[in-house]
Amino acid sequence: MNEKLNSADKKLLLQLAREAVTSTVQTGKLKMQIVAGERLLTPKGCFVTIKKRGTLRGCIGNFTSDKPLYQLVQEMAASAATRDPRFYPMKEDDLAEFELEISVLSPLSKIESPEEVEVGKHGLYLEKNFSRGVLLPQVAVEHKWDRETFLTQTALKAGLKRDDWKEGADLYVFSAEVFAEP
Repeated sequence: MNEKLNSADKKLLLQLAREAVTSTVQTGKLKMQIVAGERLLTPKGCFVTIKKRGTLRGCIGNFTSDKPLYQLVQEMAASAATRDPRFYPMKEDDLAEFELEISVLSPLSKIESPEEVEVGKHGLYLEKNFSRGVLLPQVAVEHKWDRETFLTQTALKAGLKRDDWKEGADLYVFSAEVFAEP
């Protein structure tokens, strides 16, 4: 099942993500909502990004899932709010203004050469030794990076040296259907 989400699906997923963040921050527990709809029941990977006044506030996701998309979105939203190690867990005060962005992912595809990375189309997952880093497709576009900068930034995100992507790293690309609150 590789159908694109329609606008009603996207609106519902954003609503579920917002409710997941709010209930998790207020009660400490995720109150899982159940929905129907074939595209939302399909297991797919996703990332949920939380921004505050346009600045990153949390981002967590999973490439694969055996859970329906609607369920993973809620879990990732709650995790982005409370478990992203780069930020303190969101508090009630943080609920006043935050924006959500959801990236529904294609499966990972291993590439043989960095030349295959298409900025604006691909997200990047890099693995070397025990280090891993991922950057979503929109990150390179938002920062106006070229391919080499995108690869370098993904290596740095993995905790590696800037040029570690050039040798001995496994590179994977993926695409994402990205949508955000208006």
